[in-house]
Amino acid sequence: MKKFIDQETVNRRDLLLASAYGLGGVAAVGLMGPGMARAAIADPAVAWSYRNRTNPYWNEIVSGGEAFVESLGKSKDFLTHLINEGSSEKSLADVKALLSKTNGDLALAIDTNDAPNARPVVEACVAAGAYVSTLWNKTDDLHPWDFGDNYVSHMSWSDEGPAEQTARILLDAMGGKGGVVHLGGIASNNPAIERLNGLKNALKDYSNVELLDAQPADWDTQKANQVMSSFLTRYGDEITGVHCANDTIAYGVLEALRAEGIEGMPVVSYDGNPQAVELVARGDILATVFTNPHWGGGITAALAYHAATGHFKPSDEPNEHREFNGPSIFVTPDDAAAFKTNYIDNVPTYDWTDFWGPSNGPIVYK
Repeated sequence: MKKFIDQETVNRRDLLLASAYGLGGVAAVGLMGPGMARAAIADPAVAWSYRNRTNPYWNEIVSGGEAFVESLGKSKDFLTHLINEGSSEKSLADVKALLSKTNGDLALAIDTNDAPNARPVVEACVAAGAYVSTLWNKTDDLHPWDFGDNYVSHMSWSDEGPAEQTARILLDAMGGKGGVVHLGGIASNNPAIERLNGLKNALKDYSNVELLDAQPADWDTQKANQVMSSFLTRYGDEITGVHCANDTIAYGVLEALRAEGIEGMPVVSYDGNPQAVELVARGDILATVFTNPHWGGGITAALAYHAATGHFKPSDEPNEHREFNGPSIFVTPDDAAAFKTNYIDNVPTYDWTDFWGPSNGPIVYK
């Protein structure tokens, strides 16, 4: 963990600024038009489009966006919030309305809610001359480098491997036998697909464990509670372990287990939210995976903003700087206390011009 912290706080500012400012003039002479960079925008609006802030994960994402705008000397209220509540239609409509309101003078960070919605969002931004950086969801055939400078970057996480590792922790805790159920996110979400694939990969080495069922819980605690309750009704004592696609799903699962008087059922989750870390420390959850949403939210907004203001020219960057994976840290009962101290009680201060320092390599397509 210390190595990771050191990596995240290493200062590459001088190197990045040398590259960035050397290219600023190029961006400034761009002409307005689809697929072409417009002149640098002196003071673009900055917006984050996301599901909602009641979800702890997304609250951390947006807190990173607010920390970034505060680093510019602005109030955190300068950040415009586009809350889609899990609706791709609302996500696109809100973006188009803001593009019209700002006349395209916009730096947008966005999770488009599902992968197919990324393309119309990007195309709307490019047509308006705005700058957009996406996070988590896009289709494999959509790439920033196909849109000049206005589609700045895409960040995701390689979830399949970490999800497989948490699954192995779960399956070992089950004694390598029995029945497991999986509760996933929104079915078309990239992370939901990858996290289920991770479980399936691990199961190949556990021939005495049966995947009893896998159902979407839409990243929602209440729905997860309902899905888990139905699993318990259907499978009863056959269930000996639960693989959750994220922490908010795990909260609903634990409530469903308590309602049936079930104690000590092995459960794993994902995201590293504060409440989940406390549950890991108590042994109620075996493991979670932290993806540093605070940094992810801040740097996604920073990339769009600094491209918009001409501080760097995205099309001059290598592809691995335009599509890259964010960091992942496992949290287990052994290190939950240290993790809480370093990332929850004391949120690190990040250099928001160190665009790729904490990243975890390029996105690789199968």
